[in-house]
Amino acid sequence: MTRIAGLFDCLKREGRKGLIAYITTGDPSPERTPALVEALLRGGADLIELGVPFSDPIADGPVIQRAGERALKAGTTLHTVLDIAGQIRERSQAPLLLFTYLNPVMRYGLDRLAGDAAGCGIDGCLLIDASVEEAHEYVGAMHRHGLDTVFLAAPTSTPRRQKLVAQYSTGFVYLVSRTGVTGERDSLSDAVAPLVRSMRAITDLPLAVGFGISKPEHVTELGRQVEAVVVGSAFVRLIERNLDNPSLEIQLESFTRELKHGFGVPA
Repeated sequence: MTRIAGLFDCLKREGRKGLIAYITTGDPSPERTPALVEALLRGGADLIELGVPFSDPIADGPVIQRAGERALKAGTTLHTVLDIAGQIRERSQAPLLLFTYLNPVMRYGLDRLAGDAAGCGIDGCLLIDASVEEAHEYVGAMHRHGLDTVFLAAPTSTPRRQKLVAQYSTGFVYLVSRTGVTGERDSLSDAVAPLVRSMRAITDLPLAVGFGISKPEHVTELGRQVEAVVVGSAFVRLIERNLDNPSLEIQLESFTRELKHGFGVPA
């Protein structure tokens, strides 16, 4: 059992819901990322998505785009992200999901990445722009090295694509709450509930909802429907507003705890 599967098994046994936290690795600097991850975990995050900065992040909104630019200027590469994952793994057994675009993976080498990611303690990978219809080679490489493969299902996904997402996903299925790019929203989309229902009908995997989740009340509402909630831009914006603030980690921990309280139980 992978750490990701083990996490969701534990959450189910304990009657809890999971908080998945995304950050752009290397923002504001590669050296600071492990401490930021530790702050997220202290605040109650259950799984960490380590975003790989990319120069053409077509699925990301302006907040994460700017974070990627800062991380790239700080010298962050896919190699750097793997090194940071290894540092985090030395101090924590929390599940780590590599969140990246296809281009850096292909340049690195698919099988090489799978082996190196597993070796540094990463538990799974989400290729945000990978076509699930052409995922066989990618899935095979990841599974050979014991890594989970997480795919996205969106409100616009056809029934055929939803079935492929269910077939190729392991660990959990990532449901995109709305069409468009990442970013904070004031309210949740009405498209979430129908998407949850359609995926429940074809998979027993845990479901996590992301894109636009930024408030405790969002967490509360989604916690009634799915096993986990993904928060990204809200964390990245907090980091952006406190780049030179020595209390950034404290603020990040506090905000994480506030979101986790949205589930109705102490973090």
